[in-house]
Amino acid sequence: MVKEHTKKGRGHRTYHGKHKNQRGGGSRGGRGNAGNCKHHFVRSIMRGDQMGKHGFKVPQSTEMDTMNVGMLDQVIGPEGRIELHGMKVLGSGQVTRKLIVGAAAFSSSAKSKIEAAGGEVVVL
Repeated sequence: MVKEHTKKGRGHRTYHGKHKNQRGGGSRGGRGNAGNCKHHFVRSIMRGDQMGKHGFKVPQSTEMDTMNVGMLDQVIGPEGRIELHGMKVLGSGQVTRKLIVGAAAFSSSAKSKIEAAGGEVVVL
């Protein structure tokens, strides 16, 4: 014997009035904030919601290109001088000769290694 589902669909506010209203958010005009600029604009005005995009964000990059102290010997020519604009020198590796390095920033270990080898650190 087949059991009848007499309680199925009771207590739901937004569908079971018509069969077509059972699926989706069409009978309530969308879900969430859908239609705030179209058919629910009075509701959004009463709430005080703003429509569209407002303001701007300035893109700011906090990351800086880096180079380790160990790579400087390979990059620098025989004169021992280099300027690294917009780069930070980090302290991984060894300094084998006297270098004059100009960069935007230096880590404390890189600065101490360059100066211990008799080199010079210049902040650009």
